[in-house]
Amino acid sequence: MRYLRILGLSLSVLLVALPLRTGAETATLSNGDRITGGLADSDGKTLTLQTAYAGDVKIQWSAIKDLTTTKPIYVTTSDKKTISGSVAPNGPNLTVHTATGQTLELAMADVVAIRSEEGQTAYDKSLHPSWDRNWKGSATVGLSLARGNSDTTNFDTAFTADRKTLNDHIGIYESSLYSTNGLPGGGVTANAILGGVRYDHNITEKLFAFVSADFTHDELQGLNIREIYSGGLGWHVINTSTTTFDVLGGINYTHESYGATPTTPTAPTVTRNLPGITAGEELVHKFSGVTTLTENFYFYPDLSDLSQYRFALDANAVTKISKWFGWTVSVSDRYVTNPPIPNTKSNDVILSTGLNIAFSH
Repeated sequence: MRYLRILGLSLSVLLVALPLRTGAETATLSNGDRITGGLADSDGKTLTLQTAYAGDVKIQWSAIKDLTTTKPIYVTTSDKKTISGSVAPNGPNLTVHTATGQTLELAMADVVAIRSEEGQTAYDKSLHPSWDRNWKGSATVGLSLARGNSDTTNFDTAFTADRKTLNDHIGIYESSLYSTNGLPGGGVTANAILGGVRYDHNITEKLFAFVSADFTHDELQGLNIREIYSGGLGWHVINTSTTTFDVLGGINYTHESYGATPTTPTAPTVTRNLPGITAGEELVHKFSGVTTLTENFYFYPDLSDLSQYRFALDANAVTKISKWFGWTVSVSDRYVTNPPIPNTKSNDVILSTGLNIAFSH
């Protein structure tokens, strides 16, 4: 029994001490009330304190008479300056007493953020995260088999990964389809692999530079490999929490290698190296809390012959069933005006649907 009492007392002391270790702020209101909690965030209009008894409490700065802090507070102004020290509201202004003994008067209208020491550290890390951070993506694998009067196998995959920071964005994608018919005269009926990567770096809030690489393999078109390397500038037309829409343009270098197909086994190898133009758009829209549509279209005119061109269209819709589990439908379309292998078509479309596994890090 004695040991249980000691254990209970130790746990009580620990629970009381834990909030104190993370710092606490006490806001004294104009009516004399006091609210104590950890500083969550502030935009210069409201102050949010995390309390153990009422959760997050939002307080209007105009209602705060005094603010007592146990650690320095970091204040960011509209001209992107950050000042640390103890703070106190002063009518339409905020008084900051810095560690060096300075007293600064800041207009509340010029304050864009007020953070705790821990919050400022997390914000600074978000500006320059390591390469293994901020990744989000999903993967889909589909398989269907039929045996008996029919003998078919269909296997498809889709993968996307994105890493977005305040300064740049990298996106990776892959999709594939492989189908066979085991009946006499059948064979491979589809074998296509698409993939690529694009990197954007913001120059201004709206303007960004980009480089990208896209790859296509299509056995039935005789396309061994198509490589398109692009670079240029883009514009963030829309950038909200629910919708982003970018347009971009630049130049590209295209390498293509064609050869034999299952129906034209004697076709000669054809290699083409082409300078071209890249023009495109990319849309991401959240229709609700559970469904997100991603769509992009790229147009590649051939500079050596403007009557020849290629385009690439990719669209993907994901509906969440749980945090990491969902249902996806994706469409990919690749077109070339003049495939050099006889009896092959210019257009190939991949449609895949199935269960989706999401990840983030």
